[in-house]
Amino acid sequence: MIISVASGKGGTGKTSVAVNMALSVGTVQLIDCDVEAPNAHLLLHPKLRKVQPVYTAIPLVDEALCSHCGECSKFCQYNAIFTSPQKVLVFPELCHSCGGCALVCPENAISWEKYRIGTLKFGSIGNLALVYGELEVGRPLAVPVIKVVKQHITKSKTVILDSPPGASCPFVETVKGSDFCVLVTEPTPFGLHDLKIAVYVLRKIMVPFGVIINRASVGDKKVYDYCKEENIRILMEVPYERKIAELYSQGVPFSLEMPEWTEKFQTLYTDIRKLVEK
Repeated sequence: MIISVASGKGGTGKTSVAVNMALSVGTVQLIDCDVEAPNAHLLLHPKLRKVQPVYTAIPLVDEALCSHCGECSKFCQYNAIFTSPQKVLVFPELCHSCGGCALVCPENAISWEKYRIGTLKFGSIGNLALVYGELEVGRPLAVPVIKVVKQHITKSKTVILDSPPGASCPFVETVKGSDFCVLVTEPTPFGLHDLKIAVYVLRKIMVPFGVIINRASVGDKKVYDYCKEENIRILMEVPYERKIAELYSQGVPFSLEMPEWTEKFQTLYTDIRKLVEK
């Protein structure tokens, strides 16, 4: 079973939920897909066992063959190639590696070269396996790194995916293919606003979901009203509690120091499994 943990709004506590659920369930694989700012490892302190680069392919133009006709530039919707009468310029950070430029080139002057966009890291803590990606600084190409990270899903295990915040392409790339998505929100106007967007996207891509309300004892009741109106299941509430905040600030998953929460996350996992198997 693949469970994705997402939020819409950043800072709601999705990584904390993902990490605590993974630790509570036991033999699982946790994959941090927030490649622009991965932080699950900051709570888990894993022993790294492997590090490997992530590459994408970018056009390599053979100027000896190129007639500077400009067909590649006309085709590229991302403006990753500029053609002048004397030279062709490639902008790697704009390229989406679709291959279209090579298809339309009448001179077959375009081949491909590797372009590093990130790093993949593998670690473990006890029987918990962790995989996470890190996007290279200045590379606006999160989705290709997420795709590579997800290639390392171990299908024989329960997999928990920690999604990036927001509801754009990295979020969609992470949650698609999940058996269930846990949306972590907070009872504030911003939390409700972004929850609505995330719910809209998940319904469009047909991924079943439920909601966890973090910092449940602050804010207002509008998130609860919205979930009731939309018939959205509230899976769990996590209170706004000083001890939880202190443990988080120290980089300690709160379920390790508060055993009652281990049981609650185990129950959460069981409830999700029942919903998936229906």
